[in-house]
Amino acid sequence: MGVAQDPEQALRLHRSLRAIAGATSLDPDLCEMARSVLSGGVDIKDAFQDPRYIEAVCQRMHEIRRAADEQTYAERQQSRARFAEWDARQQADLDRERAERDAPVHGSGWAGAGGTAGGSGRSARR
Repeated sequence: MGVAQDPEQALRLHRSLRAIAGATSLDPDLCEMARSVLSGGVDIKDAFQDPRYIEAVCQRMHEIRRAADEQTYAERQQSRARFAEWDARQQADLDRERAERDAPVHGSGWAGAGGTAGGSGRSARR
């Protein structure tokens, strides 16, 4: 994720690409782009410059804007409530992923069953 400025931004970008790649309601070109970036087949910087992908992103943004413009006040309030719930779930997932990413590594072989660093306390067979 060469465009990310820090690990936190890379985590969010990776999660977004996974969501796009697995979406069934999005433009197939957009899903393909996300899958290509995730698989390493396309660099994300190149994907952001590909006219097919740019068109798919712009089209989706236009659809979102049009849908927002057509909402009633009550629908906007419902959308805000659903977004707040979704955002809380996303934040909890991010917190869990951060904790997993930042957790100390256990079982690295430094203290084996014998309690000595780097080994199990048993002699190696040759």
